[in-house]
Amino acid sequence: MLLLEQWRELAYNEKTSQEQLKRIWDAYFAAEKGIYEQLLSNPDEVVTGTVQELADKYQVPILTMTGFLDGINDSLVEKNPIEEMEEDTQVNLGFDKTLLYKNMVAADADWLYNLEQWDGIFDEDTRKALYKEQKASTTIVKGEKIYPNDPCPCGSGKKYKKCCGRNK
Repeated sequence: MLLLEQWRELAYNEKTSQEQLKRIWDAYFAAEKGIYEQLLSNPDEVVTGTVQELADKYQVPILTMTGFLDGINDSLVEKNPIEEMEEDTQVNLGFDKTLLYKNMVAADADWLYNLEQWDGIFDEDTRKALYKEQKASTTIVKGEKIYPNDPCPCGSGKKYKKCCGRNK
């Protein structure tokens, strides 16, 4: 079984008790935070190695590293082959700083986007702007409601009900 399948079987198993899943995720989030603290301390370094080497480097179980690689993949400059990863697969952690920050905000991972290491990467105003930009990108804005007697938005000059609002 590939690593990503094993990780998903462990972390998303519906047969596992809620208490056990909470323990798994609490341990994962603590490890994830530690890895990000190290990565963000030197954000321009592109860390590379096999999945096993990175697990050893960050002192986490291989499945925790697999979950981490799954989570960071959308923020990487060069994506990793996470679907077919095995212990000896070469991977990289070269992330786009802006994209990583926004993805942390999108995931509501305040324990990550509030890490003090971000202070050395973005000033407070930039972080606020990125936060607002990410939140605004997921906000649905409805257009104004068009009523039957309103002028048709197509510009014909007719009432909406006599133009584009007609059931054809």
